[in-house]
Amino acid sequence: MGGRYMLDGFDDHKVTLPSGISLRVRQAGVGPAIVLIHGYPQTHLCWHKVAPSLVAAGFKVILPDLRGYGDSDKPPSDANHSPYSKRAMATDIAELMTILGHDQFCVAGHDRGARVAHRLARDYGDRIKAVSFLDIAPTEYMYAQTDQRFATAYYHWFFLIQSAPFPETLIGHDPDYYLNSKLKAWSKDIPAAFDPAAVKEYMRCFRDPACIHATCEDYRAAATIDLEHDRVDAGTKLSMPVQVLWGENGVVGTLYDVPKVWGQYAKTVEAKALACGHFLPEEAPKETLAHLLNFFCGTHKQK
Repeated sequence: MGGRYMLDGFDDHKVTLPSGISLRVRQAGVGPAIVLIHGYPQTHLCWHKVAPSLVAAGFKVILPDLRGYGDSDKPPSDANHSPYSKRAMATDIAELMTILGHDQFCVAGHDRGARVAHRLARDYGDRIKAVSFLDIAPTEYMYAQTDQRFATAYYHWFFLIQSAPFPETLIGHDPDYYLNSKLKAWSKDIPAAFDPAAVKEYMRCFRDPACIHATCEDYRAAATIDLEHDRVDAGTKLSMPVQVLWGENGVVGTLYDVPKVWGQYAKTVEAKALACGHFLPEEAPKETLAHLLNFFCGTHKQK
């Protein structure tokens, strides 16, 4: 497993869940627990500019690689894509936190990790003290609002859900090129945003054919079984404190009235746009950290 030195002082180990799935997990600090969940096509290292400062501020910080990503297990899928549903991924996080001794905790998720965090808040709401969603609108809302602008900007949503092995074969021909094209496009071509060592780790993990397949399954689940789960929750608002952060230069900030959209899904929403593209923790780490600290510290004091 690579990238250890980038989070010096963070433990690095595998945790086996009741399901038999093992997740790579980094953790450090003492105090109230915060789990930070990465997105596509990255690993837990996307938080390397933010996590140490959260530890220094008095939090216990847990950084898992989602199933299918990084150095975590990549279980076989099925016809319904249920092993890669956000419900399965959220259950992984809930079980992980139980094993680590945290009955209640805060969570921040970016990109796919934010979608896992949304399902986590739905299915385990009594355990979530507060949740921060970074640069997403709810999945079912985005699909329902699909138009030419969205389909053009988020073509990967419709490419990755095609039947295997079509996208896997094309991506697998040059995974480094594919991954770097995503980082470049979604960050609005700001090379300085990404530490070369972090990108090296993203590429190491993404080159694995099992990772490419699993991450496609993540998107296939989002277009099928995840929408079924979302329909059951239609009209029910999250009751815990919710924060939404987004890049004002990204697709989400351009296409949607983010606070208004999330107001349909949560009772209270703290919303802020940052001057960056999609990758908030790496493009705007100081601003991201400041908003996370203000939100989670305030939530902890209220408790």
